Order: sequence, then structure tokens, then C-alpha cells
Amino acid sequence: MAGSLEGVRVIDMTRILAGPWCTQLLGDLGAEVIKVEHPLRGDDTRHWGPPWLKDEDGNETAESSYYLSANRNKSSLAVDIKTPEGCDIVKQLVQKSDVFIENFKVGGLVQYGLDYESLKKINPEIVYLSITGFGQTGPMAKQPGYDYLIQGLGGLMSITGLPDDVPGGGPQRVGVAITDITTGLYATIGILSSLYERKRTGKGQYVDLALLDTMAGWLANQASSYLTGGKLPGRTGNWHPNLAPYQPFKTKDGNMILAVGNDMQFESLCNILGLPALVSDPRFATNPDRNANRVELEKLLQAQFSQNTTDYWVTTLPSQGVPASAINSIQETFDMPQIQARNMQIEMTHPLSGKIQGVANPLKFSETEITYRKPPPMHGEDTDDILESILSIDKEKIESLRQRGILK
Repeated sequence: MAGSLEGVRVIDMTRILAGPWCTQLLGDLGAEVIKVEHPLRGDDTRHWGPPWLKDEDGNETAESSYYLSANRNKSSLAVDIKTPEGCDIVKQLVQKSDVFIENFKVGGLVQYGLDYESLKKINPEIVYLSITGFGQTGPMAKQPGYDYLIQGLGGLMSITGLPDDVPGGGPQRVGVAITDITTGLYATIGILSSLYERKRTGKGQYVDLALLDTMAGWLANQASSYLTGGKLPGRTGNWHPNLAPYQPFKTKDGNMILAVGNDMQFESLCNILGLPALVSDPRFATNPDRNANRVELEKLLQAQFSQNTTDYWVTTLPSQGVPASAINSIQETFDMPQIQARNMQIEMTHPLSGKIQGVANPLKFSETEITYRKPPPMHGEDTDDILESILSIDKEKIESLRQRGILK
């Protein structure tokens, strides 16, 4: 089976995480992705370590695990766009491509003629997507933006962490660069919908995507709570602001998560715990009642959960219709039979280490397939092949450009 985006060529002038995450997804779906990098530095995340990939002898290489996480299924073209010759190479590639994605500062590519208005003149069908911290308009447009900053500015940290009045309280960031990842997902949606629209009109378009907009856009029910009711949601730690009991509990040997989503599940829980009277107790009969009396309910349930092990509870409760789970480390997650059955860990060959491990794309298709054709490329490893096979530039000219520092 072929990938659903086979035949689509993407020029990727992004670095760090949001843009590379998008282009890795496009590559997984079958697109040809050409990663354009600076000939000396390459993608910033190549230098974001430790940890570093180890070679077959166990020695650390210059390839960071951060870079490896977001750059499979791409080819690396190392060219200096600040030179006329280097810039012309990118323009020639745009003429033969479908998508152009960049995360330079606002207006940063105008001086090279690589902005949308310039490129659509040489390829009116190009889908051009820009990722910035704050978008192309507005008073903060020219400021740099990083995931951590956006988690703070976008309201996420105001609802993440323990309340201020308890030990350890205060705002917390999410342990993954979630704004970058989500922006990468929105970027993929924007590109795919633009390609679909192009089939109807024959025209490409410009997509302006901001980290801050993305963060505001996925506040979901928390934003709706404020916009509808006028009340600011706060940090609730590990318990849910709208459901109870929906939180962790300590067990005899560790911790577990209980996630009761309706009254029927609560009744099943009470019967399993030997507390059937709680079902008709006016303090706990409905979810709003349980929310209002969550402290008393937590004490009653905690006394029962402490009597047995995590494994006992996460086996017994789900088997009787009550959602519960362990709190896994990343190692425990990838050791799960369910994760293994879903093939969520992949292995690819790599020229330095022989093999590298990675996380699979979660999409499962019936008619097309996700493919893992190429490991994250070494810096500039595909420069010659791209220039020869796509642009028909001869070896002598390539070598001349390399000697002048325009290519790696």
C-alpha cells in the first residue's frame, strides 16, 4: 500500500519542534519532505542534548535524541539561503513542490524572496504555512515565542498544578512541549485542508499559525467555563473540576487513577468496595453532589483503596466497568502488552548506531499505510542527491558551491 500523500513534495524550512513535528507527520503519510538546513549549524535541536545517540561501539555521537524524535522520513539539504545561489536553489525547488512551511520570525524571509507573496508568483499552487509565536499580526507579532512561554501566556499553567494554598502549590508546565506538538498537529490539518481546497480551485494559499493562538484554541472546556460562566478555573492538582471521584488514590503499594464518569459507574464502584450505602447517600447520589462533597468522599474511598495493591485495583475495577489505571513511567508504558500489540515502538536503521528506536505514528489506516522509510537524516546527507535528481545540477557545480560554503 502507498502512503496517502505519496507524490506530495514538502519544502521544510522549520526547526525546533512545532514545524518538524508537522513535517514528520506529512512524511509518515507518504509525502517527500526536504528539510532545508543551515550548512554550518543545521536544525537547532541537533545540539539539544544530552542524551545523544550512541554509535555501534557505545560512543556518543553528535545526534541528539531530541532531534531524532521529530525528523524521520525527511531528506536533509544543507544550503545557505543568505547567498543568491543558495536562495535560488530553494526557489527552484519551490517550483517543483506542493508545500512550503517555515518558522522564521515575521518578515524574516522577505529579504530573500522566500515569503509567500514572492513564491506564489513562481508557483501559484504552493501551500505556504508560517509558524510563529504570536502570528503575523498584532502587537506581539515580532516577539519570539517558545513553548514554555506560551504555556504561561496561554493560560495553561494557571490551571496546571496544585492550588496555591497547599504544599507544593503553584503553576506547573506540562512535561512535554505540548504547545509545539499541538501546533504541529494544527499545521498538518491546515496543510491537508489547503491541498484538498487546491484540488477544487487550482490555487494554493497562505496559512498563518501562531503558538499562542493554538494554546488558546485548545483550552476547550476550561475556556468555555470562563467564557460561559465568567468564573476563572483554577489549579485543581490531580482532581477534575467537573467530575468526582476522578483523581489518583494511594494503594497498598503505590498509586492508581480512578475515573468515574457517571452515576452508574459510581454505583458499580461502591458495590465493589463494599460501600453500597454511598449510592443513596444524599452527599454522593449524583455527580454534582459528589463534586460538592469531594473531600468527604475521598476520605471514604481512600480507606478502601489502601487495603489492596495497585495491580489488584486496576485489574478488578475495569473488569466490572469502572475506569481505573496505573500511573506508569515511560518505560512501563512501552512495556505494556497493549502498546506492543499496537506496534507503538518502531526500529529503524541508522548509519551511526546501526539501529535506533522510535515512537510510531498512532494512525492506523485500512487502505493506505504509515511508512518509516528513512531515519532522521544526518546534516546535509541528501544535498547532492536532491540537487542532482530534482534540479539536474551537475556534480561540478555542486562541488563549486560546496567549496564556496554555500552547501555542506
